[in-house]
Amino acid sequence: MLMNLQLNDKTALVTGSTAGIGYAIAKLLLQEGATVYINGRKPQIIDEVLEQLKKEVPSAKVQGIAADFSKTEDIDNLLKALPEVDILINNVGIFGPKPFAEITDADWFNFFDVNVMSGVRLSRHYFPKMLAKNEGRIIFISSESAINIPEDMIHYGFTKTAMLSVSRGLAELTKGTNVTVNCVLPGPTLSAGVEEMTGLNKGGSKEETEKDFFTNIRPTSILQRFTSPDEIANTVVYIASSLASATNGAAIRADGGVVKTII
Repeated sequence: MLMNLQLNDKTALVTGSTAGIGYAIAKLLLQEGATVYINGRKPQIIDEVLEQLKKEVPSAKVQGIAADFSKTEDIDNLLKALPEVDILINNVGIFGPKPFAEITDADWFNFFDVNVMSGVRLSRHYFPKMLAKNEGRIIFISSESAINIPEDMIHYGFTKTAMLSVSRGLAELTKGTNVTVNCVLPGPTLSAGVEEMTGLNKGGSKEETEKDFFTNIRPTSILQRFTSPDEIANTVVYIASSLASATNGAAIRADGGVVKTII
């Protein structure tokens, strides 16, 4: 069942949306009537995903823009192709475990460039336009790893914490307007990347692998299972709607209770 989130006349850009959480967000925005631009690095993959979305959402108003967010030229081309949006979902991101002593300067800069500066560069362009028309939504997809810094992915956790700072700082600039800027913090979510990292895609019992993960790696989880991309999308798309007008400058957790704090 769908709510009427009043998105029929809205245009959204979802970065990193050819799979996982980004794909789920794009699909739900389409189901709610928004015009959506999906993004990935490879035009061929984008074309395949466009066809899939049109099958799943026959009424879909969807287009795709290829961009590698480690390349400023690609970002510039994206902004020329799509000069204005109502909703910006800064979802694109990279992750992967690596011992701290082996994380090179190049690794640090690459993670920061893709995970943080992608959203900074897009927001720098779209945010003033939203303020000028007194309407808009910017959402950064952070992570519970912004608070629970993973010891095997310190560089990743660092970038997700940085997102919280950027998001809150931008929100402070929206005072007295109808523009909002928020972060959503997913917990462990069952995407292809997570399946690869945890070994869920390598045969054996997925139930046992999942149980082991939440027993030994994320024991504080209240949910005690991976969330689905659709569950994260439900939160994100609501925050992107006009119904969430009183939510601004917030870090909204969809982490299954992994973070052991009330607020």
